[in-house]
Amino acid sequence: MINKLVVENLKHRPVRTLLSIVLISVQVTMVLTLVGVSKGMLDEQVRRARGIGADIIIRPPSSSVINFGISMPAKIMPKVIDVEPHVAAATGVLVYATGMLDYVTGVDLASFSKLNGGFRFVRGVPFQGPKDVLVDSYYADQHKYHVGDTVTLLNQPWRLAGIYETGMLARQVVPLATLQDLTGSRDKVTVIYVKLDDPARTGEVIASLAGRLKDYKIFSMQEYTELYSVNSVPMLKTFTIVVIAVGVLVGFLVVFLSMYTAVLERTREIGVLKALGAHPSYVLNILLRETLLLAVAGSLLGIALSYATRFAINDVIHGSLIQAIVYMWWLIAAAIAIVGAMLGAIYPGLKAARQDAIEALAYE
Repeated sequence: MINKLVVENLKHRPVRTLLSIVLISVQVTMVLTLVGVSKGMLDEQVRRARGIGADIIIRPPSSSVINFGISMPAKIMPKVIDVEPHVAAATGVLVYATGMLDYVTGVDLASFSKLNGGFRFVRGVPFQGPKDVLVDSYYADQHKYHVGDTVTLLNQPWRLAGIYETGMLARQVVPLATLQDLTGSRDKVTVIYVKLDDPARTGEVIASLAGRLKDYKIFSMQEYTELYSVNSVPMLKTFTIVVIAVGVLVGFLVVFLSMYTAVLERTREIGVLKALGAHPSYVLNILLRETLLLAVAGSLLGIALSYATRFAINDVIHGSLIQAIVYMWWLIAAAIAIVGAMLGAIYPGLKAARQDAIEALAYE
């Protein structure tokens, strides 16, 4: 009986009900989109790092997992290749930021190819000149690039020589020497990748390298990729918390306004219920159930809209963002919406429950 009354109350005011559901869904979509983009980008970084085929990665002192703004002298390469007997191949790359989330990477193809056989080309060929660029298939599809096109990077025109399979190193690759000259980083690299003749000796080689390369950050590729998390991205964890807090606030305000208005509009109805013997908890129960139904419906719509944002980010927007669907966060985002909504319903519910039956019936 109560559930039927709840549904009829919501159906009686369809526009307000629909608006409440849509606004609640926005906060759910906002949370799921942020988490999905964070997860998608981090997973993509892990996949590209593992696709390199290296066993060990060497980073400069004071560098963080995703910070590519610090470089180191390329002259430490002989300490890696010539001294360590179990090093089969090593290469240094220079990573230079071209935007907030975009990087161009300088590569020496000869040494890089020794790690895993080199890039697997979908179309085109390797570098033919110092101003050639290679891009992966995802980046080429996003920007509608074809072999032979002119690509603008670092305010310079580059000829697109080849398009390779995604999932290896970076989305944009140029000759190492050219990038070093353009960025004033001659004889410097950002990362050194090392491949061993026997991966089982990874720990032994890391210990040996650590003894000679003091203060440098040396990881196995497995250890390095495990560091990719929300906590490794500066400010991302804080930003996520802020978005969640905003989501709770939005849910609170939307439901508070909706339920408070509903209580005022239904003053006489509440008076009739109380005159018929309805307990205050009965009236409060009705409003809380209405709120719960709105929050659940808004959560379901928000989850559906997260697929729309994924499509827009992955297939429509020309960029390097990737949004994943993180199923675990469906329940978390829904719980956030429900908590915010229930908090917003408490005061209007208590106001309705405390109304005097005689005053409510006399209300015009």
